Amino acid sequence: MSTAFELAVGPDGLATLTFDSPGRPVNVFTREAMAELEEVIGRLAGRSDVRFLVLLSAKPENFVAGADIDEIAGVEDPALAAEGARLGQRLFGAWSELPFPTAAAVRGSCMGGGTELALASEYVLLSDRPDLRIGLPEVRIGILPAWGGCSRLPRRIGIAAALDLILAGKTVDPRKAFRLGLADALLPDASFLRQVREFAAGVVAGRRPARRRRGGLMGIVLERNPLGRKVLFDQARKQVLRQTAGLYPAPLRALEVVRVGVEKGLAAGLEAEARAAGELAVSRECKSLVHVFRLMEGAKRDAPGGAVPRPVGSVAVLGAGVMGGGIAQLITATAALPVRLKDVAPEPLAGGMAHAAALFRKLVERRRLSRPEALARLALVRPGLDYRGFGRVDLVIEAIVENLEVKQKVFAELAQQVPAGAILASNTSSLPIRGIARDTPEPGRVVGMHFFNPVHKMPLVEVIAAEGTAPGTVATVAAFARRLGKTPVVVKDGPGFLVNRLLMFYMAEALWLLDEGHRIEDLDRAMTEWGMPMGPMALTDEVGIDVAVKVAHILAGAFGDRLPLPDWIDRLSDEGRLGTKSGRGLYVYDGRRRTAPDPEVYRLLGLTPRIQDPDRGRLAERMVLPMVNEAARCLEEGVVRSAGDLDLALILGTGFPPFRGGLCRWADRQGLAGLVEAMARLAGQVGERFTPSPALVRRAAGGGFYAAGDPSG
Repeated sequence: MSTAFELAVGPDGLATLTFDSPGRPVNVFTREAMAELEEVIGRLAGRSDVRFLVLLSAKPENFVAGADIDEIAGVEDPALAAEGARLGQRLFGAWSELPFPTAAAVRGSCMGGGTELALASEYVLLSDRPDLRIGLPEVRIGILPAWGGCSRLPRRIGIAAALDLILAGKTVDPRKAFRLGLADALLPDASFLRQVREFAAGVVAGRRPARRRRGGLMGIVLERNPLGRKVLFDQARKQVLRQTAGLYPAPLRALEVVRVGVEKGLAAGLEAEARAAGELAVSRECKSLVHVFRLMEGAKRDAPGGAVPRPVGSVAVLGAGVMGGGIAQLITATAALPVRLKDVAPEPLAGGMAHAAALFRKLVERRRLSRPEALARLALVRPGLDYRGFGRVDLVIEAIVENLEVKQKVFAELAQQVPAGAILASNTSSLPIRGIARDTPEPGRVVGMHFFNPVHKMPLVEVIAAEGTAPGTVATVAAFARRLGKTPVVVKDGPGFLVNRLLMFYMAEALWLLDEGHRIEDLDRAMTEWGMPMGPMALTDEVGIDVAVKVAHILAGAFGDRLPLPDWIDRLSDEGRLGTKSGRGLYVYDGRRRTAPDPEVYRLLGLTPRIQDPDRGRLAERMVLPMVNEAARCLEEGVVRSAGDLDLALILGTGFPPFRGGLCRWADRQGLAGLVEAMARLAGQVGERFTPSPALVRRAAGGGFYAAGDPSG
C-alpha cells in the first residue's frame, strides 16, 4: 500500500516528516492519510533519538490543501461529522504534545487543516514566495475550522486578528502572516530548506526565538479585559451581519465558537468546534457551497474541447476607456506581461492610464504590491495612438465602442497589423462575435473575451465561441483568463451570450413589477433579502440606465414575445437620468453614494406606487423564475455546456447567492416540477411570458437540471 508520510531521522536528532498524498497534485487529509499520521505520531511519541521534527511537503506548490472535500460533501449525519472533527482534534493534539519541538515548514499554499496542523506545531516557518497563501477558508464552504483552528489561532495572533481571518475565510501572504504572528520566521525561498535546518539546530542548541504578541499594547489590554472582549465580539457580529445579512450560518457559529475557546479554555473551545462542525456540515448551505467549490475547481482544470492552449507572451488592448485601462492593468498586475494600449485620441489614452495607475495605487495601499513593484508593473503598459508594436503580440483584446460596424472595420484593419497566428478577442457584452469577424481574414482566430465591470473585482470571463472559431483559439483565451486569476466559462455566440441574456429576463420582470405598482425599494429589498448583492433597480443604475435600455431592446428584438418590455422603458433615461454615472437614476445620489429612491421617477414614468407591505418572498420568486425558464432554453440550445457551467457563470457574473448553489441547483432543490406548475399559474395570472418552455418541461420530466447525464451532475 502506498504511504503518504515518510520519516527520516538524522544522526544529529533533526528529523523530517514529509507529506506526499499518493496520486494527488496536492496534499489532502483523507481518512487514510489521517489514520497513517496517527500511527506515525504514536511511534514518534516513543522515540528518544528525535530532538527536533520538521513537517515538510513533497508537493512543490502546496503544503496541505486541507480536508478531503468529497468526505465533507458526502456526510449526512451530524454525529458522524462531529466525530470526524474530534478525530482531527485528537490527532493534532497528540502532535502538539510530542516530547520534542516541532515545526511546520511551509513552502507552498497551506489551507484549512494544513494551517490547523501548523498551529498545533511549536513553530511555523514560511517561505517568502509571493504566491504562497496560508489561512482558514472553511467558512467559504459553509463550515468552520474544527481541528483546533478556532481555538488555537486567537491564542497565537490575538482575538481581533483571528476573527478577521476566520470569519471571512481569508488567506494571507507570507509577509502578512509574519506581521500577524502566524509565522515565527520568514525565510528566503532560495535557501529555504537550509535555513529551516539552521533554525532547528538553533532551537536544539537552546536558542529558542521568543514569540512576539502582535496587535500592539492597546490591543492586548483590550483583549484581556472582559468588557473589551465583549466589544470586540459584538462589533465582529455586527460586521458579519452587515456582510452576510444572516444568510450564511457558518461565520456566526465560528464567532460563537471562538468566544467559547477564549473565555472557557481550549478544551471547551475544541468541543464547541466539533458540535458546530457537525451541524454545519449537513446544512443545505454547506452542501451548496461545496457544490460551488467543486464547480470552481473544475473550471480551473477544464480544457475546452480538449484543445491545447498556445502560450501568450505579449498582449495589446484596443480602446483605453475604463474597461480597456482596467484590462491592461489586470494583465500587467497578474501576469507581468507587456501590454500595448491603443486609442485614437490622447484624452481617452490618458484616462485609461490614469485608471490603471489608480488601481495600482490601491494595491500599494492594501500592501498587495510595494510601490517599486507597482511602478514597474505600470511601466509595462505602453500607450500609443498607432499600431506600433502590434506586429509582435500574441493576443489583442478589443474594448472599443459597442457598435457592430465600427468593430467590423477595426477587426479587419487589426488583422493586417498583427502576426498571422495572433488571436483577436472582443470584450463586447452584446454584439455577435460572428458578425464582428465578418470582414476579418481567418475568422477562426476571432473570439469573445467578455470581462465584467469592474474588471479588477469581477471573477468571471465569458469566452464566446462563434461558429467557425477554432478550438485552439478558445482554449488559449480560456487558459489566459485563468492566468489572470479569472474563471472562464465557455459559451456559444448568441444574443446576450449567457449572463446578460439570463439577467435581462430577471431585470425585465422587475420593470413589470414596478409597472404593477410596486415600489423601487421593495423590489430591491426583496432580492437582497433573497441573497443578491444588490437589487435589480440599483443594478440598473450601476450598469447605467442608457446601457441597460439599449441591451434590453437588443435582446427584446432577439427574443420577441418571450421578453416584452413596458412601453415607458425609453423614458427611464429622460432628463439625463443615467444612474450612478450621472448622479441621477432610479435613486438619488450623494456623489456616488446611493441614498434613497427618487419619487420623481414614478411621475416621469406615469406610475403610481400603490402596493404596501408586499410579500417579498413572492416578489423574489417572480423575478427569479423567468431566469429558470430561460436557463432551460440556454442548455437545450447549447449556449453553455452544462447546468454547472451555467450556475458558476451566474454566481461569478451577477453575484447570484452562492449559498443557494446556483440557479439550476436552487431550482432542483425547490422541485422543478413544482416550479413548472407555479409558472403555468403565473402565465394565466400575469402574462404569457411565464409559460413554461418545452425545454423546461422536459428538464422537469427528466428529473431536473442536474439529472444523470449532465456533465456537472
